Amino acid sequence: MKGRRRSSGAGVKLRKRQLLDAAERDEFEVLVTTDQRLKYQQNLSQRKIAVLVLMTANWPAIQLQVESVVEAIATLKPRDYRELAFPKSGA
Repeated sequence: MKGRRRSSGAGVKLRKRQLLDAAERDEFEVLVTTDQRLKYQQNLSQRKIAVLVLMTANWPAIQLQVESVVEAIATLKPRDYRELAFPKSGA
């Protein structure tokens, strides 16, 4: 994966479709999100960008599993869609 960190219209609120359009236009390779409804709300089949959905929005849980997130990102190919589960706290 390229190490670019560019943003289209920083600080501008974009709708999901607009965000996906902008990310592809700016040559982002992966979109990482916690929006578990994205696959139902957007037609991802025609997208080039890979999507990684983190199955929690709990930042401390994500921080504890950062290696898993990085590994998942590294293995994604264009058009991939993957959901990354996190262990339940206290388990």
